[in-house]
Amino acid sequence: MTDHPPVPPFTRESAIQKVRLAEDGWNSRDPHKVSLVYAEDSRWRNRNEFVTGREEIVEFLTRKWEKELEYRLIKELWAFDGNRIAVRFAYESCDASGSWWRSYGNENWEFNTDGLMAVRHASINDLPISASERRYHWPLGRRPDGHPGLSELGF
Repeated sequence: MTDHPPVPPFTRESAIQKVRLAEDGWNSRDPHKVSLVYAEDSRWRNRNEFVTGREEIVEFLTRKWEKELEYRLIKELWAFDGNRIAVRFAYESCDASGSWWRSYGNENWEFNTDGLMAVRHASINDLPISASERRYHWPLGRRPDGHPGLSELGF
């Protein structure tokens, strides 16, 4: 198996790098690519759904991004220790009816020695917003380096 740097134990710098890599992956909206940074037997709790393994991760993310259109995400490091990282995040998306949402959440991550995420717990709340309240306007894909993060946006 190949390593997926950065690997634990994390420093502040390597934890920030791991968070940005995760954000970039999710902003790609490529379920297969994203699944490769999770252990083959990775266990998730995402809201009220429980997911185990890469195949279920791909199925989950495929469903997610079929519903959450125009998906743009920002993650920010909250805390880290050893092989664990805690993040907070917010993403914006619209549904098929054109209604916009901002979803706020926290994730707790645990990594194996190869740097693959073995456990992911996500708690998420959705807030309906108007199109004029949107704050994420970059082209779909990776958030530009100069774009403000969550703290700069006041989230």
